[in-house]
This record gives sequence, C-alpha cells and structure tokens, in this order.
Amino acid sequence: MAQMADAQGEARRIGEVIRQARVLQRRSQADVASALGYHQSKVSRLEGGRGTEDVRVLREVAQVLAIPPHHLGLAAASDISPSDPETEDMRRRTLLAAGIAALAAPTVPDTAHQDLVQSLLPGAARVTAEPVPDLQNLRDQVAGVRRLFCTCDYTQLEGTLPVLIGQLRQAISEDPGSSDLSGLLATTYQTSASLLLKQSDQGNAWLAVGRAMAEAERSGDPVVLASSVRVHAHALARDSHTAQAVTLVRHTADQLTGSYDQRSPRYLAALGLLLLRGVTAASSGGDRSATQDFLTEAKEVARYVALDSPDAWANFSPTNVALHGLSAAVVFGNAGVALDTARPLMRRHIPVPERRAALWIEAGRAYSQQGRLADGYQALRIAESCAAQDIRRPAVRELVADMAARDRRRTLPELHRFSRQLGVPA
Repeated sequence: MAQMADAQGEARRIGEVIRQARVLQRRSQADVASALGYHQSKVSRLEGGRGTEDVRVLREVAQVLAIPPHHLGLAAASDISPSDPETEDMRRRTLLAAGIAALAAPTVPDTAHQDLVQSLLPGAARVTAEPVPDLQNLRDQVAGVRRLFCTCDYTQLEGTLPVLIGQLRQAISEDPGSSDLSGLLATTYQTSASLLLKQSDQGNAWLAVGRAMAEAERSGDPVVLASSVRVHAHALARDSHTAQAVTLVRHTADQLTGSYDQRSPRYLAALGLLLLRGVTAASSGGDRSATQDFLTEAKEVARYVALDSPDAWANFSPTNVALHGLSAAVVFGNAGVALDTARPLMRRHIPVPERRAALWIEAGRAYSQQGRLADGYQALRIAESCAAQDIRRPAVRELVADMAARDRRRTLPELHRFSRQLGVPA
C-alpha cells in the first residue's frame, strides 16, 4: 500500500510540473499535443498523473516545454549511457506499476467479455441442437442489439452478442452465399467492434473490424460496407493512425456522395455517420481543415435525413452533426466554442441515450478545460442519469480521475465521492 501511495504521489507531482510549465507558457493542451504528435487526451492524462511511467514520452514533453529533466525525475541527457534509459525505465515502471494498475481496473464482467472475444475468433460455427431462427427473426435480433448499444445497456449487449453471432454463423453455414445473412452478421460484428472500442479493448476490436469488413464485402451492400469502413476508421483513429483513418473515410465517402434527394434514409444515414467518423479522426489528428470539410458535408447530408431513435437502423441527424462539432471543439481546446455549441443542444430533446450522454460528457470535458470543475462534475452526473453504463467506460473514468486529481484542496467532496464510486480515486 505504501508503494502504491508513493507511486500515485510521484505521478501526480510529475503531472503538476507538466501542467504548470504549459500554463506558464500560455499553451493549450491541444497545442502541446500537436507539438508532441499525440492526441490532446494524452496531455490531459499526463497532467493528471497517468502515463508518466513512459520515460520516452516524458523526455519528449521535457523538450517541448523546456522542463529541466530532473524536474520530471529523469537523469540529465549528459549523464545517460546507452544502456541507462532501459534501467531508468524499469525503475520508474517498478515505482508506478501499482498506481497505474489501480486506474486500469476492468469494468466489465470477465466471463461475458471472454465469451464475446471467443465468438470473434476463427473456426467453424458452433452447431447447436436448436433450429436456426428464420431471416426475419434474425433481423429483429440484430435490430435489438443495435438498440442495446444506443441505450447504453452494455452489460446485456455483451451477453447477447455471442449468441447472435453464433446463430448467424450457423445460418450462413446452412445457406452459404446469402447476402442478407452476411449483411446482418457484418452489422453484428460492427456493433461488437463499437462496444469493444467503448471498453478501450482495441486489440479485440480489430478482430471484430476484420470480421465486419469480410462479411460486408460478401454482402455486396454498399450501405453495410460503408458502416464497416466507419468502424475500421474508428479503430484506426483510436490507435493514433488518424491520417490513415481520414484517407479511408475520404476515399469511401467520395464513392457514395451525390444525388442525396434520390437516396434512401438508410443509405444517407450510413454516409452521414461515415463523414462524422471523419470529423472525429481529423480532429484527433489536429487537422482543422479536414475536420471542417467533413462537418460541412455531414450537414449537407443531414438536410435530407433525420433518423433519431434508439430503434433506428443508424442514428444520424442534424443533432448528431452538432454533437460532433462540439466534440471537435473540445479536442481542439476551444472550450468556449464547445460550450456555446452545447447550450442549445442542452435544451433540445435527444431521444437516443448514448447521444444524450455524449452531449453532457463533452460539456464536462469543456468545463474541465476551463477549470470549472464543479460545472464539469454536474455535467457528468447528468450524463450518468442519461446512460449510467456509459459513464463507467474507461475514457470517462479517466476524465473523472483527472478532475478529482486537480481538486487538490478537495473543495468538491462530491467529485471525490464520484471518483471513488467509479473506482478511480484521485
């Protein structure tokens, strides 16, 4: 326990040194992140005392912010022999391992998670004695898992997906070449990938992405393929391959654009969501021009379609476009712009819980950027009331831990209680 306390204390001290150096230079987190070649959230985590066990990153931060290395617990460059960085890295990892592990506690049941991962692995479909449901029944089940995702019922979703994947794979084994079944299985794999990305399980998300792309190609349906490309781009961006994600979205969208007034709502929703994934990828990569281009195109598509319901095949509407504009502003460190965008949305009815929660989570990030921790805490509690399970995913837990760590005088006891409730005490 003493070692864990020492580790967390040292991590917080380093994070505060980084934050003070940045503030003194009047630089935003986004600006520093751009200079480092990282996403802004990386800088936020470092300032919150997370990720400080990576010596190479600390050396890059020291150089960008002109921080004397010893202030970050690093040896001066002139004192390091070629073998020393590895030794230094090992020493720091030993010191901080307990603290980092405490922040990385799993938030989902192991058995359900492993069942989902197992269902994504190659191999023959598991044959059961039960008859395979008919096509309409399978369609209804796929719509059901999409609804579970939109309502943020991730626990039930994780338990449902493996069974549905097994049924669809068995159905395809009995009717090979069915484009309808391949399309349904691709959509189910897409949902699996999205869930795993929510859980920050990028490795297994790639399994689902590969499966989704393969089945989408077999289906021959451009809408299903566009949706699979969207989750592929999401996985690329989450692994910091933002330029590749932007290129993938751009190439696919160029093949789908045009004649919007002659396209089905399903087609337009798939295209719109793909463009919004481009917004996320471009903003994550610091590309303001591409971000604006994707937003402009998405707004144009939204003139012709508005699907805003947990029961919709895909949720795309002007509200969803505005939410992505808000998120991009947060990523770029434009908290004031983000909150100006958020205020009218706060008064708007948003029927999809996952989207309502996203609004308040992004507002919480913006308030946090402004140092308005009390407002940020209130926004996150509203998000919790919209979708309790969405608040417990790793990215939001990191935000709460960061906010609690910054309240060093503990003026917001309710924030610290919330942090402990989520298992990420400051």
